[in-house]
Amino acid sequence: MANQITRRDFGARLSGLLATGVAASSESQAFAAARRKLPVAAVVTEYRNNSHADVIVGKVLEGWRQDGQAGPDLRLVSMYTDQVPKGDLSRGLAEKHRFPIVKTIEQAIRQPGGDDRIEGGLSIGEHGSYPYTKTTRQHMYPRRRFFDEIVAAMQKAGRIVPVFSDKHLGWKFSDALHMVKTARKLKIPFMAGSSLPTCWRYPSLTLERGVEIEEAMAVGYGGLEAYGFHTLETLQCMIERRKGGETGVGAVQAVSGEALVKARKAGRWSQELLEAALGSLPAKFRTKQAIGPAAEKHATAYLMEHRDGLRSSVVMANGFNNQFCFAAKLKGRKEPVAVWFRLEEGKPFGHFEHLLRAIEEMFHTGRPAYPVERTLMTTGVLDRVMHSVAEKGRRYETPELAFQYQPTEWGFANK
Repeated sequence: MANQITRRDFGARLSGLLATGVAASSESQAFAAARRKLPVAAVVTEYRNNSHADVIVGKVLEGWRQDGQAGPDLRLVSMYTDQVPKGDLSRGLAEKHRFPIVKTIEQAIRQPGGDDRIEGGLSIGEHGSYPYTKTTRQHMYPRRRFFDEIVAAMQKAGRIVPVFSDKHLGWKFSDALHMVKTARKLKIPFMAGSSLPTCWRYPSLTLERGVEIEEAMAVGYGGLEAYGFHTLETLQCMIERRKGGETGVGAVQAVSGEALVKARKAGRWSQELLEAALGSLPAKFRTKQAIGPAAEKHATAYLMEHRDGLRSSVVMANGFNNQFCFAAKLKGRKEPVAVWFRLEEGKPFGHFEHLLRAIEEMFHTGRPAYPVERTLMTTGVLDRVMHSVAEKGRRYETPELAFQYQPTEWGFANK
């Protein structure tokens, strides 16, 4: 209706006003006041400056810009920290904001009562001192343990609330599948994933639903697991909108060096798409190196064969790129479409605001803003990628990834 303001309209409008220093309108204030601040619990690996706990939970405590101003319609009523590192912030924040830090996950979920009975759980299993797998170098964060203990506490309490699990669902696909199946069985509204799908895009592009994609690529940088996941989510949030939705991945392979060159010559990844994706970046971020030789020297590519015939790839362009971007060949278009996924590279890391807006929506409505199956897919691909890297480019068939899902219409920071 033309005269109604939606929650997303309000959020985008208020964010813009705050960013420019303009006070919120009375209309916006009235809309915000109409919704109570839901009590939530946080279960985190550690809480130090710039950790994921800081840039997500910190916005619940201190506002979208972490400056004491307007924030989400959520309030923290309990926290569990698995580790307490040097530089821990949680104890000081607990004293400042008057919430308890408890000794067990069960206490975090069940202890608050009355008006503080929790309405959502934030599980943030990122950062901290945890081991890696010996051969594949996958970081063994306790995401499944956090999820299982949160679920057990909810079952004891006889009450189910929405849960968000940060980043990929687990270091191994079997954990991820267990979590998603458990959530389905118990009817737990469940989300996970990266902040990349909800960050700023330039140009502000959403692929039309049902678009025919001939080939697609996301380009990233950094660690092959930690940042490779973000790059896979950048890719997946775009290609899931193709005709038929996501139909599954049939095979995965990671290549570098001579194998990467051979894969390009065989048409398994596109130099044109790599150049188009990097060409979407502002001039200050564009490589001054010749892209072809730079890729052959530095890059690792993840090659995905989708069950509907789509070919997609991720290029981790370490050595000549430090941004996230995407490009695709669309049927009927001569030139590729390309998008820069922009992050705020410094406190308060504003792209996490837009991830938290999606989480907030689920906590208030009981409906995930976007499908957890996206992150189930990217988690499964990443697990196989890490094994392929460890086994010098072995190609893995992936029958476990033969599942389908459809996208939602949840937007991003500048949409």
